[in-house]
This record gives sequence, C-alpha cells and structure tokens, in this order.
Amino acid sequence: MNRPDWEIVTGWIRENARVLDLGCGDGALLRHLIARRGVHGVGMEVDDERVARGVAADLNIVQADLDDGIRDWFGRHSFDFVVVSQTIQAIRHPERLLGEMLEVAEEGIVTFPNMGYWRNRWQLGVQGMMPTTKALPNPWYNTPNIHLCTLRDFEALCEGLGIEILDRAVVDQNRQSSPLLRAMPNWFGEHAIYRIRKRVV
Repeated sequence: MNRPDWEIVTGWIRENARVLDLGCGDGALLRHLIARRGVHGVGMEVDDERVARGVAADLNIVQADLDDGIRDWFGRHSFDFVVVSQTIQAIRHPERLLGEMLEVAEEGIVTFPNMGYWRNRWQLGVQGMMPTTKALPNPWYNTPNIHLCTLRDFEALCEGLGIEILDRAVVDQNRQSSPLLRAMPNWFGEHAIYRIRKRVV
C-alpha cells in the first residue's frame, strides 16, 4: 500500500532520523520509512490485531490509546519527527495531541482528509448528505472520524497553539497537483500534509 501522502512525508524526513508514528496500524508507513530513509522507528497503535501484525514483522510498536496522551511514554525530544498520518481527525482532543507531539519531537508531520474538498462540499451542500469519498469511505454512522477539518481550520488551530507551519502539500486522490489545486487548495485538495514545529519566539 502506498497512500497519497507517503511520498511527501518520506521526502520531509531525513536519513537515519528517529521517528514516532502515531496510529501506525500494522506499521506499513514505518516499514516504508525504514526501507526508504533508514529511520529508527517506533509506532503507537491501539488495535490488538494491527499491533500483533506489526510486531510479527519485527517492528517496534507500543500498544496505547492516543486519546490518553503520549507524553507519559516518551521524554522531551526523544524523536526527530512524529508522524500522525490520516489519524488526527479520529482523536478526541487533537489540539492536545499536537502539543504533546511537539514536546517529544522537534518536528511533526500531520496528514488528514480535507473536509473542504469540493466533492465533500457538493455532497453536504447540494445532496444534503454527509460525504463519502475515497478519502472518507465510511458512512456517518460507522466512522472513526470525529473531528473533520479543512485546511483553513487546521491552520487556524496551529496559529492558536503557537505552532509554525514549515511546509504544506495538498494533493488529490491520484497523488497529483495541478494549477487549479495550487490556486485553490482548500477546494481542490483531497489530502493535506503539513510539517510543523513549535514557534520560536
């Protein structure tokens, strides 16, 4: 599996970096980063079966619920990067998690489905139904996503938390950009990828 955000995430992570992957599932992204960047990776995942699959593949995965926080698990700046890929929208307190990420690592990388994507707007505004797309495949009554946001929402949250956005990439479902997408990313971007750190005062 190679999701639209993976190549961008990989490009932002330096060789041999210490990486924590939050909500890592069975460790597929960690395996990708180890193969491509030689990272020293640790994952956190709540699901028993996914943890077991990752551990069986010789990955270092801690079983824990991200809603309980991560600062008790790791010391300050234990990692170079913390990645939370397509998971932040399923966390009860995303603002708290973002703060803790930037305590245990120098930088964070966050990816999420953009609720401002035009197909989502169309389904909600014109059809009067909660969106279901490739990026948001679950129906409203059976979805892990509880805090969907747009690019502007996320950027406003970062501003309020004193978080600096170092890089932003926005792609469609085919991992492509286009002049239209670059001109109106909140309308035409299906996936958002951000690289962040605490603002230096």
